[in-house]
Amino acid sequence: MKTPGKYSFGLGDRFGHQGEAQLKAIIEASKHGIEITPVWNKSNREHITIGTEPSDVRIEADMVTKNAGFKKDYFVDADHINFDTVDRFIESSDFFTIDVASYIGKKAEEAEIKEFVSSVKKYEGTLKIPGIKRSFNISREQIIQIAEKYLFAAFKAWDIFRKIEKIKGAGNFITEVSMDEVPVPQTPVEMFFILRMLASESIPVQTIAPKFSGRFNKGVDYVGDPQDFAAEFESDLMVIDFAIKEFGLPHDLKMSIHSGSDKFAIYPHIGSIIQKYGKGIHIKTAGTTWLEEVIGLAVSGGEALDFVKEIYYEALEKIDELSAPYSDVIDIRIDNLPLRGEVSGWDAVKFAASLRHISGNQNYNPDMRQLVHVAYKLAANKMDSFFRLLDKYENKVSESVYENIYFRHICRLFGIK
Repeated sequence: MKTPGKYSFGLGDRFGHQGEAQLKAIIEASKHGIEITPVWNKSNREHITIGTEPSDVRIEADMVTKNAGFKKDYFVDADHINFDTVDRFIESSDFFTIDVASYIGKKAEEAEIKEFVSSVKKYEGTLKIPGIKRSFNISREQIIQIAEKYLFAAFKAWDIFRKIEKIKGAGNFITEVSMDEVPVPQTPVEMFFILRMLASESIPVQTIAPKFSGRFNKGVDYVGDPQDFAAEFESDLMVIDFAIKEFGLPHDLKMSIHSGSDKFAIYPHIGSIIQKYGKGIHIKTAGTTWLEEVIGLAVSGGEALDFVKEIYYEALEKIDELSAPYSDVIDIRIDNLPLRGEVSGWDAVKFAASLRHISGNQNYNPDMRQLVHVAYKLAANKMDSFFRLLDKYENKVSESVYENIYFRHICRLFGIK
């Protein structure tokens, strides 16, 4: 059976040019005793926006690992797929993020709900989960409510999983279940019964991405109380640990943090908690690579700086269109966005510093960063020019990508000095 390893990183590379720099960061981490499995991921929405195919991600992953002599495991993730979108990913992917968020809240048949509630009757009353100090008082009515909210989504996960397994074969791919793109976080009790539902459907889920409290906006830091997140994260880890033993789920089942890129405020907490319990983690860093491409071009100056400035000017004009698909995961304060007249006078250092996520830097502008994050479509509309510049200024761009993944993400999370 394929396994994602104890630690794994989702490496988004929307334009397929930065695999080498990303892999370099993974290899550097291994020199410090941190073995991270690289997982190149790209969603159906991103493929449609850019005009690529899932096979392009496979080609890139195979090429960069071969060129680097990388003999360890790596994967290609069909990111946030559902029953309708999974088909085009099956052949080239071996990691599937099954997104059930859109099915949560839809009710299964009454007979199915009754059958599930009856099957977990023994958990009514006081539930004690090892590692969590407080006990949970579980009523039949509470279990019914949880079943009404999540059981249909578990059935859909089963449908998608079976569709993949029929073609790929059992044990030939990694299964992740994602339910992070919903308004309200799952409670520890909900997590417990959700895992029971997945186990009941014989889904060998190896990573699960719950919804956490606070904001996980694209490309910027965590918004919320890091201490509250830490308590929530630790509780969920204990639930997973208990569910593995209780329901016979895969022993390597681990937590997945979506929109995990740049969540620097909670990285020390994640790192210390997984070390405390010896647990693994999957972190998705997705669109930050595109941002680092923009920063690398900005640093290069001249025509490259002019190009990314034009992207920003156009993004200002099309902010509503660009933001709409990401409205749940961005918070752009329009009043904080510098206008064209101001930006036109900026040099390479100023423009790059405004986008580079260095907390405490007076030039850093998280609102500008979020806008550029969702503006990759504009570069896709100028693909020939964009790719020419990426190739011409490859050294600066790849340096920016590597430093971001390795120093700002991996080193922070694992405490590498």
